Amino acid sequence: ALIFFVCMILDSFSVDTNLGETEEFLREIKQIELNRHQILEVYMILGGIPYYLDMLRKDLPLSKNIDNLFFKENANLKTEYEFLLRSLFKNSKSYKKVVETLSTKLKGLTREEIIEATKIKDGGTLSEILTNLCMCDFIRKYNAIGKEQRNSLFQLTDLFSLFYLNFVEKGNSQDENYWSNIAFSGEKNAWAGYSFEQVCFHHIKQIKTKLSILGVLSNIYSWSSKAFVDSDGTKWAGGQIDLLIDRKDEVINICEIKYASDKYEITDAYEKKLRERASLFKKITNTKKALQHTFITTYGIKQNIHSGLVQSEITMDDLFHL
Repeated sequence: ALIFFVCMILDSFSVDTNLGETEEFLREIKQIELNRHQILEVYMILGGIPYYLDMLRKDLPLSKNIDNLFFKENANLKTEYEFLLRSLFKNSKSYKKVVETLSTKLKGLTREEIIEATKIKDGGTLSEILTNLCMCDFIRKYNAIGKEQRNSLFQLTDLFSLFYLNFVEKGNSQDENYWSNIAFSGEKNAWAGYSFEQVCFHHIKQIKTKLSILGVLSNIYSWSSKAFVDSDGTKWAGGQIDLLIDRKDEVINICEIKYASDKYEITDAYEKKLRERASLFKKITNTKKALQHTFITTYGIKQNIHSGLVQSEITMDDLFHL
Protein backbone atom coordinates (compact mmCIF):
# COMPACT_ATOMS: atom_id res chain seq x y z
CA ALA A 1 0.00 0.00 0.00
CA LEU A 2 2.85 2.38 0.84
CA ILE A 3 4.59 1.73 -2.49
CA PHE A 4 1.31 2.36 -4.33
CA PHE A 5 0.93 5.68 -2.47
CA VAL A 6 4.52 6.69 -3.28
CA CYS A 7 4.07 5.77 -6.95
CA MET A 8 0.87 7.81 -7.12
CA ILE A 9 2.70 10.82 -5.69
CA LEU A 10 5.54 10.31 -8.16
CA ASP A 11 3.07 10.05 -11.04
CA SER A 12 1.24 13.22 -10.00
CA PHE A 13 4.59 15.04 -10.04
CA SER A 14 5.91 13.70 -13.34
CA VAL A 15 3.36 11.64 -15.28
CA ASP A 16 4.79 9.97 -18.35
CA THR A 17 3.40 11.58 -21.50
CA ASN A 18 2.96 9.91 -24.86
CA LEU A 19 4.85 11.01 -27.96
CA GLY A 20 2.17 13.46 -29.08
CA GLU A 21 2.04 15.09 -25.66
CA THR A 22 5.84 15.22 -25.52
CA GLU A 23 5.84 17.01 -28.88
CA GLU A 24 3.30 19.55 -27.62
CA PHE A 25 5.23 20.11 -24.39
CA LEU A 26 8.51 20.74 -26.19
CA ARG A 27 7.02 23.07 -28.81
CA GLU A 28 4.39 24.95 -26.81
CA ILE A 29 5.93 25.08 -23.34
CA LYS A 30 9.68 24.89 -24.00
CA GLN A 31 9.65 26.52 -27.47
CA ILE A 32 12.05 23.81 -28.67
CA GLU A 33 11.80 22.91 -32.36
CA LEU A 34 12.79 19.30 -33.06
CA ASN A 35 11.71 16.99 -35.85
CA ARG A 36 9.79 13.85 -34.90
CA HIS A 37 12.80 11.57 -35.14
CA GLN A 38 14.58 13.78 -32.60
CA ILE A 39 11.49 13.86 -30.36
CA LEU A 40 11.40 10.07 -30.52
CA GLU A 41 15.02 9.98 -29.36
CA VAL A 42 14.22 12.36 -26.50
CA TYR A 43 11.31 10.12 -25.52
CA MET A 44 13.47 6.99 -25.59
CA ILE A 45 15.97 8.70 -23.26
CA LEU A 46 13.77 10.65 -20.85
CA GLY A 47 10.64 8.52 -20.99
CA GLY A 48 8.35 11.46 -21.68
CA ILE A 49 8.58 12.73 -18.09
CA PRO A 50 7.85 16.50 -18.01
CA TYR A 51 10.19 17.09 -15.05
CA TYR A 52 13.11 15.80 -17.15
CA LEU A 53 11.89 17.36 -20.40
CA ASP A 54 11.81 20.73 -18.68
CA MET A 55 15.58 20.52 -18.19
CA LEU A 56 16.21 20.68 -21.96
CA ARG A 57 17.56 23.98 -23.32
CA LYS A 58 16.32 25.33 -26.64
CA ASP A 59 19.64 27.07 -27.41
CA LEU A 60 21.56 23.76 -27.49
CA PRO A 61 21.59 20.87 -30.01
CA LEU A 62 19.85 17.74 -28.78
CA SER A 63 23.09 15.75 -28.41
CA LYS A 64 24.62 18.53 -26.28
CA ASN A 65 21.52 18.66 -24.13
CA ILE A 66 21.85 14.94 -23.39
CA ASP A 67 25.59 15.32 -22.66
CA ASN A 68 24.79 18.12 -20.21
CA LEU A 69 22.05 16.15 -18.45
CA PHE A 70 23.92 12.85 -18.07
CA PHE A 71 27.61 12.99 -18.88
CA LYS A 72 29.20 16.26 -17.86
CA GLU A 73 30.55 16.74 -14.34
CA ASN A 74 27.73 17.25 -11.81
CA ALA A 75 25.10 16.60 -14.51
CA ASN A 76 21.54 16.94 -13.19
CA LEU A 77 20.51 13.37 -14.08
CA LYS A 78 23.81 11.55 -13.55
CA THR A 79 22.64 10.14 -10.20
CA GLU A 80 18.88 10.24 -10.82
CA TYR A 81 18.50 6.48 -11.29
CA GLU A 82 20.02 5.72 -7.89
CA PHE A 83 17.96 8.49 -6.30
CA LEU A 84 14.71 7.10 -7.74
CA LEU A 85 15.30 3.59 -6.44
CA ARG A 86 16.33 4.78 -2.98
CA SER A 87 13.33 7.11 -2.80
CA LEU A 88 10.80 4.50 -3.87
CA PHE A 89 12.00 1.31 -2.23
CA LYS A 90 13.20 0.63 1.30
CA ASN A 91 15.38 -2.33 0.28
CA SER A 92 16.64 -0.58 -2.85
CA LYS A 93 19.64 -2.88 -3.34
CA SER A 94 17.42 -5.88 -4.05
CA TYR A 95 15.22 -3.82 -6.37
CA LYS A 96 18.29 -2.55 -8.17
CA LYS A 97 19.58 -6.10 -8.55
CA VAL A 98 16.34 -7.21 -10.24
CA VAL A 99 16.16 -4.16 -12.53
CA GLU A 100 19.79 -4.48 -13.60
CA THR A 101 19.47 -8.23 -14.18
CA LEU A 102 16.49 -7.62 -16.45
CA SER A 103 18.48 -4.94 -18.30
CA THR A 104 20.90 -7.65 -19.47
CA LYS A 105 18.11 -9.93 -20.78
CA LEU A 106 16.02 -7.54 -22.79
CA LYS A 107 13.36 -10.03 -23.88
CA GLY A 108 12.56 -10.78 -20.26
CA LEU A 109 13.10 -13.49 -17.65
CA THR A 110 10.80 -15.87 -15.81
CA ARG A 111 10.54 -15.74 -12.04
CA GLU A 112 12.77 -18.82 -11.78
CA GLU A 113 15.41 -17.22 -14.02
CA ILE A 114 15.36 -14.05 -11.90
CA ILE A 115 15.92 -16.14 -8.76
CA GLU A 116 18.85 -17.94 -10.37
CA ALA A 117 20.46 -14.72 -11.63
CA THR A 118 19.95 -12.53 -8.56
CA LYS A 119 20.18 -15.19 -5.81
CA ILE A 120 17.15 -13.59 -4.16
CA LYS A 121 15.21 -16.35 -2.42
CA ASP A 122 11.81 -17.33 -3.75
CA GLY A 123 8.93 -16.19 -1.58
CA GLY A 124 7.07 -13.14 -0.40
CA THR A 125 10.01 -10.75 -0.64
CA LEU A 126 10.60 -11.46 -4.32
CA SER A 127 6.85 -11.29 -5.01
CA GLU A 128 6.72 -7.90 -3.34
CA ILE A 129 9.70 -6.63 -5.35
CA LEU A 130 8.22 -7.75 -8.68
CA THR A 131 4.76 -6.42 -7.82
CA ASN A 132 6.10 -3.03 -6.75
CA LEU A 133 8.32 -2.68 -9.81
CA CYS A 134 5.30 -3.43 -12.01
CA MET A 135 3.13 -0.92 -10.11
CA CYS A 136 5.77 1.79 -10.54
CA ASP A 137 6.12 0.99 -14.27
CA PHE A 138 9.76 -0.09 -14.13
CA ILE A 139 8.91 -3.52 -15.50
CA ARG A 140 6.00 -5.35 -17.09
CA LYS A 141 4.74 -8.88 -16.61
CA TYR A 142 3.42 -10.63 -19.70
CA ASN A 143 2.52 -14.05 -20.99
CA ALA A 144 3.71 -15.59 -24.22
CA ILE A 145 0.70 -16.71 -26.26
CA GLY A 146 -0.29 -20.26 -25.38
CA LYS A 147 1.88 -20.28 -22.23
CA GLU A 148 0.59 -20.72 -18.68
CA GLN A 149 0.63 -17.97 -16.05
CA ARG A 150 3.50 -19.64 -14.20
CA ASN A 151 5.65 -19.12 -17.29
CA SER A 152 5.09 -15.35 -17.29
CA LEU A 153 8.04 -13.19 -18.25
CA PHE A 154 9.20 -10.01 -16.55
CA GLN A 155 10.73 -7.35 -18.78
CA LEU A 156 12.38 -3.99 -18.09
CA THR A 157 10.31 -1.35 -19.86
CA ASP A 158 11.20 1.93 -18.14
CA LEU A 159 12.87 3.94 -20.89
CA PHE A 160 14.85 6.20 -18.56
CA SER A 161 16.34 3.18 -16.74
CA LEU A 162 17.14 1.44 -20.01
CA PHE A 163 19.09 4.44 -21.22
CA TYR A 164 20.85 4.99 -17.90
CA LEU A 165 21.94 1.37 -17.50
CA ASN A 166 23.11 1.12 -21.11
CA PHE A 167 25.20 4.26 -21.14
CA VAL A 168 25.66 6.11 -17.83
CA GLU A 169 26.02 3.19 -15.41
CA LYS A 170 28.75 1.61 -17.54
CA GLY A 171 31.20 4.40 -16.81
CA ASN A 172 30.70 6.34 -20.04
CA SER A 173 30.05 9.43 -17.93
CA GLN A 174 33.83 10.00 -17.89
CA ASP A 175 33.45 11.48 -21.38
CA GLU A 176 31.56 14.77 -21.07
CA ASN A 177 30.69 14.67 -24.79
CA TYR A 178 29.86 10.98 -24.87
CA TRP A 179 26.42 11.20 -26.51
CA SER A 180 27.69 13.57 -29.18
CA ASN A 181 30.61 11.26 -29.90
CA ILE A 182 28.68 8.00 -30.39
CA ALA A 183 26.21 9.21 -33.02
CA PHE A 184 25.54 6.47 -35.61
CA SER A 185 27.53 3.90 -33.61
CA GLY A 186 26.50 0.26 -33.36
CA GLU A 187 26.08 0.62 -29.62
CA LYS A 188 23.60 3.45 -30.01
CA ASN A 189 21.72 1.71 -32.83
CA ALA A 190 21.29 -1.48 -30.77
CA TRP A 191 19.87 0.50 -27.86
CA ALA A 192 17.58 2.49 -30.16
CA GLY A 193 16.20 -0.67 -31.77
CA TYR A 194 15.16 -2.14 -28.44
CA SER A 195 13.95 1.16 -26.99
CA PHE A 196 11.75 1.70 -30.05
CA GLU A 197 10.12 -1.67 -29.32
CA GLN A 198 9.30 -0.43 -25.82
CA VAL A 199 7.97 2.86 -27.21
CA CYS A 200 5.53 0.77 -29.26
CA PHE A 201 4.37 -1.06 -26.14
CA HIS A 202 3.77 2.38 -24.58
CA HIS A 203 1.59 3.31 -27.60
CA ILE A 204 -0.70 0.31 -28.10
CA LYS A 205 -3.71 2.64 -28.30
CA GLN A 206 -2.14 4.54 -31.21
CA ILE A 207 -1.25 1.27 -32.96
CA LYS A 208 -4.80 -0.03 -32.64
CA THR A 209 -6.17 3.31 -33.83
CA LYS A 210 -4.08 3.12 -37.01
CA LEU A 211 -5.25 -0.45 -37.59
CA SER A 212 -8.89 0.68 -37.05
CA ILE A 213 -9.36 -1.95 -34.33
CA LEU A 214 -9.56 0.26 -31.24
CA GLY A 215 -13.09 -1.03 -30.57
CA VAL A 216 -12.18 -4.68 -31.17
CA LEU A 217 -11.50 -6.76 -28.05
CA SER A 218 -7.89 -7.96 -28.23
CA ASN A 219 -4.98 -9.20 -26.15
CA ILE A 220 -1.29 -8.33 -26.45
CA TYR A 221 1.22 -11.18 -26.41
CA SER A 222 4.74 -12.14 -27.35
CA TRP A 223 5.82 -15.54 -28.65
CA SER A 224 8.98 -17.54 -29.18
CA SER A 225 10.02 -21.06 -30.11
CA LYS A 226 13.36 -22.82 -30.02
CA ALA A 227 14.67 -24.72 -33.04
CA PHE A 228 13.50 -28.33 -33.22
CA VAL A 229 13.11 -31.33 -35.52
CA ASP A 230 9.58 -32.50 -36.24
CA SER A 231 8.49 -36.14 -35.96
CA ASP A 232 8.67 -36.43 -39.75
CA GLY A 233 12.23 -35.09 -39.80
CA THR A 234 11.35 -31.54 -40.78
CA LYS A 235 13.77 -29.02 -39.28
CA TRP A 236 12.30 -25.82 -37.85
CA ALA A 237 14.62 -22.90 -37.19
CA GLY A 238 12.59 -21.45 -34.32
CA GLY A 239 11.69 -17.80 -34.05
CA GLN A 240 10.41 -14.93 -31.98
CA ILE A 241 7.59 -12.39 -32.31
CA ASP A 242 7.82 -9.41 -30.00
CA LEU A 243 4.28 -8.10 -30.43
CA LEU A 244 1.14 -10.04 -31.30
CA ILE A 245 -2.33 -8.51 -31.31
CA ASP A 246 -4.72 -11.42 -30.82
CA ARG A 247 -8.14 -10.14 -31.87
CA LYS A 248 -11.66 -11.42 -31.22
CA ASP A 249 -12.53 -10.88 -34.89
CA GLU A 250 -10.48 -13.97 -35.86
CA VAL A 251 -7.30 -12.09 -36.82
CA ILE A 252 -3.84 -12.00 -35.27
CA ASN A 253 -1.52 -9.14 -36.22
CA ILE A 254 2.09 -10.30 -36.27
CA CYS A 255 3.91 -7.04 -35.62
CA GLU A 256 7.46 -6.47 -36.80
CA ILE A 257 9.07 -3.48 -35.07
CA LYS A 258 11.98 -1.93 -36.93
CA TYR A 259 13.91 1.21 -36.03
CA ALA A 260 15.70 2.63 -39.08
CA SER A 261 17.05 5.95 -40.34
CA ASP A 262 15.16 5.57 -43.63
CA LYS A 263 12.48 3.38 -45.17
CA TYR A 264 12.96 -0.25 -44.15
CA GLU A 265 13.73 -2.66 -46.99
CA ILE A 266 12.52 -6.26 -46.87
CA THR A 267 15.00 -8.59 -48.56
CA ASP A 268 14.33 -11.96 -50.19
CA ALA A 269 15.92 -13.75 -47.22
CA TYR A 270 13.88 -11.77 -44.72
CA GLU A 271 10.60 -12.42 -46.55
CA LYS A 272 11.40 -16.14 -46.48
CA LYS A 273 12.15 -15.95 -42.76
CA LEU A 274 8.84 -14.19 -42.04
CA ARG A 275 6.83 -16.75 -44.01
CA GLU A 276 8.56 -19.68 -42.31
CA ARG A 277 8.03 -18.13 -38.89
CA ALA A 278 4.32 -17.60 -39.57
CA SER A 279 4.03 -21.27 -40.57
CA LEU A 280 5.84 -22.32 -37.40
CA PHE A 281 3.58 -20.09 -35.30
CA LYS A 282 0.46 -21.68 -36.83
CA LYS A 283 1.84 -25.17 -36.31
CA ILE A 284 2.76 -24.68 -32.65
CA THR A 285 -0.23 -22.60 -31.53
CA ASN A 286 -2.77 -24.49 -33.67
CA THR A 287 -4.52 -21.20 -34.36
CA LYS A 288 -7.27 -21.03 -36.95
CA LYS A 289 -7.16 -17.25 -37.04
CA ALA A 290 -5.93 -15.27 -40.04
CA LEU A 291 -2.36 -14.00 -39.65
CA GLN A 292 -1.59 -10.50 -40.89
CA HIS A 293 1.93 -9.07 -41.08
CA THR A 294 2.05 -5.56 -39.64
CA PHE A 295 5.25 -3.51 -39.81
CA ILE A 296 5.85 -0.73 -37.28
CA THR A 297 8.77 1.37 -38.50
CA THR A 298 10.15 4.87 -38.20
CA TYR A 299 9.67 5.86 -41.86
CA GLY A 300 7.68 3.05 -43.45
CA ILE A 301 8.47 0.17 -45.80
CA LYS A 302 10.39 0.56 -49.05
CA GLN A 303 8.24 -0.79 -51.84
CA ASN A 304 9.80 -3.73 -53.71
CA ILE A 305 8.89 -7.25 -54.81
CA HIS A 306 8.96 -8.45 -51.19
CA SER A 307 6.86 -5.69 -49.57
CA GLY A 308 3.59 -7.31 -50.72
CA LEU A 309 3.85 -9.55 -47.67
CA VAL A 310 3.01 -6.55 -45.47
CA GLN A 311 -0.74 -6.11 -44.96
CA SER A 312 -0.62 -3.03 -42.75
CA GLU A 313 1.95 -0.37 -41.91
CA ILE A 314 2.39 1.91 -38.93
CA THR A 315 5.02 4.65 -38.93
CA MET A 316 6.59 6.82 -36.29
CA ASP A 317 4.15 9.62 -37.20
CA ASP A 318 1.19 7.38 -36.34
CA LEU A 319 2.55 6.92 -32.82
CA PHE A 320 2.31 10.69 -32.29
CA HIS A 321 -1.49 10.56 -32.51
CA LEU A 322 -2.99 11.99 -29.32
